Amino acid sequence: MEIDGWSAGLKFSACHFLPGHERCGRLHGHTYAVHVKLEGEKNEMGYIADFYDIKNIMKGIIEELDHRVLIPMRHKKVKVRKEKGSVRLTVGSKEYQFPEEDVALLDIPAVTAEQLAEYILDRATPLMSKVGMLNELSVGLFEGVGQGAWISRRI
Repeated sequence: MEIDGWSAGLKFSACHFLPGHERCGRLHGHTYAVHVKLEGEKNEMGYIADFYDIKNIMKGIIEELDHRVLIPMRHKKVKVRKEKGSVRLTVGSKEYQFPEEDVALLDIPAVTAEQLAEYILDRATPLMSKVGMLNELSVGLFEGVGQGAWISRRI
């Protein structure tokens, strides 16, 4: 089964940057879509999983990212400090300060389509295993129509 994030409303907007990249090293944003593919055994009703359940799981994960500045906690050039309700970043010679509620601190090395797809897959896998007899879960994270990354995992 497959869910197209653009059509199903599995979308979010967020800001990020790629330290060291000439153009994408500046703060910028995208409207992202999350696509989902599931393989597994059909249940007694004849389907792998309920679309409603899958979309709700993904919406919960997306909500944590929506309208936030996405910060890669494992990037060697990004230094993060929390101070009095704020998150301060030092990235080379640049310094940023954001309200803590406007930031999503992600345990990833970079905020790329590939890394975000894997982050979402990691978050979704334990939740998806409860909605059906699944064999494989794939997540696609697109940062615009026609450009994105997929990752799959046997579960």
